[in-house]
Amino acid sequence: MSSTAPQLPAAPGAPAPENEVRLTFMEHLRDLRKRITHALVGVLVGMLAVGGFVEAIFHWLMNPVRAALPPSQQVLHYTSSIEPLMVYLKVAVYGGVFAAAPWVLWQLWLFVAPGLYKKEKRLVLPFLFFGTLLFYSGAAFCYFLVMPPAFPAMLAIANDASLSPMLTMSSTLGLVLAMLLGFGVVFEVPVVLAFLSLIGVVSADSLAKHRRIAIVVNVLVAAVITPTGDPLNLAMMAVPMIVFYEIGIILARVLGKKKVEPAGATAKA
Repeated sequence: MSSTAPQLPAAPGAPAPENEVRLTFMEHLRDLRKRITHALVGVLVGMLAVGGFVEAIFHWLMNPVRAALPPSQQVLHYTSSIEPLMVYLKVAVYGGVFAAAPWVLWQLWLFVAPGLYKKEKRLVLPFLFFGTLLFYSGAAFCYFLVMPPAFPAMLAIANDASLSPMLTMSSTLGLVLAMLLGFGVVFEVPVVLAFLSLIGVVSADSLAKHRRIAIVVNVLVAAVITPTGDPLNLAMMAVPMIVFYEIGIILARVLGKKKVEPAGATAKA
């Protein structure tokens, strides 16, 4: 049997949530478990969808790596009999995540939607569209623009004639997938900042105030994600992050919750 807490009158001038849903802490946990379960089911379906193409996907992912190797050494090795199986399984898992990205974002939206106002819930389509578009754009940016110069730069570090690359399937795939996923997540910065401002966690003023700190953090994150230390690859990661942060500030100013003035504030003049 559930009890309903007494409703306090809304402050004058403050909008009241339409069709507001009040959940207890345990209900929030159950809803979170439900959304995570649904998201994992979506990833599983994505894995099944790409399962028949894992070998082709693996070779496609390795194209930038092979292009950086000498013509006579464009072969990837494996060090155990089970490594190819684990590599293809990893490709299936990450492929499922990429394929199910719109579904995962939809589950995230369903989790937070009960706490939003009706006009805010109308942003679901832009949220899903731009969230998915930026995620895939980040991965494509990494694959087509970052990896081609990054891998030759990494291999050029060992320019001693007595050294020869012997890349393994597992380690190379891990680096490629980490870069793709990292860039995909980083490109989500505008959507994340807009969403956090929409629910009142951050504000445009606070984001602008901490701009210098954000730039330093962005450069540090870019240095961690990009595998090389050369300025070109670092800039190709850091500059979009800084630009997206500024876009996030603009979106936060447009979509962020507005401060409600006290009742007597307008009467004094």
